[in-house]
Amino acid sequence: MPSKEEIRIGHSPDSDDAFMFYALAKGIIPTGNFNFIHVIEDIESLNKRAINGELEVTAISVHAYAYVADKYALLPCGASIGDGYGPIIVAAAPMQPEELQGKTIAIPGTMTTAYLTCRLFLPDFAYTIVPFNQILASVVQNQVDAGLIIHEGQVTYSDVGLHKVSDLGKWWHDQTGLPLPLGANAIRKDLGVDKMRQISDLLKGSIQYALEHRAEALDYAMTYARGIKENLADRFVGMYVNDYTLDYGEKGRVGVRRLLEWGYQAGVIRNAVEVEFVD
Repeated sequence: MPSKEEIRIGHSPDSDDAFMFYALAKGIIPTGNFNFIHVIEDIESLNKRAINGELEVTAISVHAYAYVADKYALLPCGASIGDGYGPIIVAAAPMQPEELQGKTIAIPGTMTTAYLTCRLFLPDFAYTIVPFNQILASVVQNQVDAGLIIHEGQVTYSDVGLHKVSDLGKWWHDQTGLPLPLGANAIRKDLGVDKMRQISDLLKGSIQYALEHRAEALDYAMTYARGIKENLADRFVGMYVNDYTLDYGEKGRVGVRRLLEWGYQAGVIRNAVEVEFVD
């Protein structure tokens, strides 16, 4: 019997990623000729690894795709897309968005889509890089003027007394009428078209299974929920694992191209990006 080909698949330690990868991680669905090795790291670390083409399949920020498009194509499934919502800017006291000009904002990394969107929203701000799960605390402790929040903090920030200054996903939708593509799954192009398509189908099958067996997939995802209550984890998963996750659709794909194009026009991204999806 031939040995299976190992495919390293990187994703972040979040409840939404855990939810969508549940069926693959637990061997619930057959994986054919592949043996998936799960590499779990924060998104900015995965972005940096993608620069070097280290993993065969990896979650990346859509912003980071601009710097790895020579090595990776985007899978049509597995994206985290906010439709009228997205990363939020929070502060210790109520504040108007225009008051953020020139202020210092804690960000989770310069290759995150949250940072790119924040630059489009507010060109003039200073930043300090803080691990995503420590940003709320840095704002509470007045180490920074505001924080750029991704992951579960988007539904828990008020629990620690912080105030929302702006929802960048809503701002983006108001500007463009499009959903905001935040995270993507990318696959190395040197695997070849056939393997890329097979792996894409397997990932889509895992997402479909989770959506159809929500309770058991959510139970698994709770092990990655960083202590938040199940109802909040369920809400967060529902925000970012949805129909767009099964397939970007036309609006989702247009959103990716528009975001990267605007980022290039604004000078945040150094090079124009040709977006390539696996068919």
